Amino acid sequence: MGKLDGKVAIVTGAGSGIGRAIALRYAQEGAKVVLSDINEQGGRDSLDTLKSSGGEALFLKADVSKPEDHQALVKEAVKTYGGLHIACNNAGITGPMVPTAECPVEGWNSVIAVNLSGVFYGMRAQIPAMLASGSGSIVNISSILGQVGFRNASGYAAAKHGLLGLTKTAALEYADQNVRVNAVGPAFIRTPLIAAIDEEAVVPLHPAGRIGEVAEVTGIVLLLSSDDASFMTGGYYPVDGGYLAQ
Repeated sequence: MGKLDGKVAIVTGAGSGIGRAIALRYAQEGAKVVLSDINEQGGRDSLDTLKSSGGEALFLKADVSKPEDHQALVKEAVKTYGGLHIACNNAGITGPMVPTAECPVEGWNSVIAVNLSGVFYGMRAQIPAMLASGSGSIVNISSILGQVGFRNASGYAAAKHGLLGLTKTAALEYADQNVRVNAVGPAFIRTPLIAAIDEEAVVPLHPAGRIGEVAEVTGIVLLLSSDDASFMTGGYYPVDGGYLAQ
């Protein structure tokens, strides 16, 4: 018996990396999973991975910066599987890595649209369906940069900081209606998103002496998504090898 038997979940940014790993973990624990990604090939590859492992899932191409795409995801989840109980708002982009005064406006707008507004649009669509289902758990993927600054990442850090405020506010609003909202803050995790970063340069930033693996993120996401965390809402949970303890 899986921890998520009978549950229906949405995972955004499920076409690779952390999103794919979360979707697979959900499926392995018994959830029916609606995968989304703007990268259609990556999303379909993830769908094949889930199905080959025995999971029940479907894929919809979605741009999380568009409110109507979130509405379509929720509508499909309810139509196909009968409701919605879990959502992991994981999709994100890094944006321009330049000093604040040199950050192009279009780059700033893109990061805010995906990493912050995209989560708001997601919750705006997801919460009514969860209320209709009787309960729900939302896990928003933030970052260590939701708590601290980082040179040359003004848009990303601003969006991830804002994401924590959004998470806490929604948690307060729906706590008495059986909908929980939490955030997870990974440090540098081995995914395609950080492929262009010099690993040797970022390893020393982590007291653990290494960067993280996706499996180390999926564990806390699964916990927060499950009934084991029924009294946990409004929290922020770093997965950072000690990064924020410094």
